[in-house]
Amino acid sequence: MNLSAPPSVRVLLLPGWLGSGPGHWQRRWEALHGDTLVEQDDWQTPRRGDWIARLEDEILADPRPVALVAHSLGCHLVAAWAASSRHAARAVAALLVAPPDLRHPGLPSVLSPWQRPLTPPGTAAPALPFGATVVFSTDDPYCSSSAAQRMARDWGASSHTLGARGHINADSGLGDWPEGRGLLRALLPSPRHNPQASPI
Repeated sequence: MNLSAPPSVRVLLLPGWLGSGPGHWQRRWEALHGDTLVEQDDWQTPRRGDWIARLEDEILADPRPVALVAHSLGCHLVAAWAASSRHAARAVAALLVAPPDLRHPGLPSVLSPWQRPLTPPGTAAPALPFGATVVFSTDDPYCSSSAAQRMARDWGASSHTLGARGHINADSGLGDWPEGRGLLRALLPSPRHNPQASPI
């Protein structure tokens, strides 16, 4: 089975806090499938506005539509970007892997600014305007299964569990993770009917 994205769609890999190191499936996908890993200027202190701006710049650098593949804090980056960007229609899909629970009592203090909502108080954040799947693990130390499913509902996304796979990172033993690639392919529009195929 061909697990590469069609050439009409760019796949952007969005790591979480501290980035994705050697052996992480995102780095493997970058090498194996030619995806673009979006490098942030500061992985240690992830300022939400800076991360959103960096993602926006990368999306606007190429006229093709994008599929966003996020891990950990990168999942919240996708939601924040979609809620604030005028170019959210450029995205056709998002695979959101192991989002951390921002309500978790053990959340590192450097991530606490991400808890502040982008919408006015009392207003629910809008659902993502593109197809998305949240992939979660039953023993993720940063997020319970119920919290992951709650985020999926809030984002209007489907959910998929891998069972007990920790934080679904380099320590999870996923290798090239073809199952994840299959989940991404299932989200992408059919080449025979792709409303985003022309430059936007």
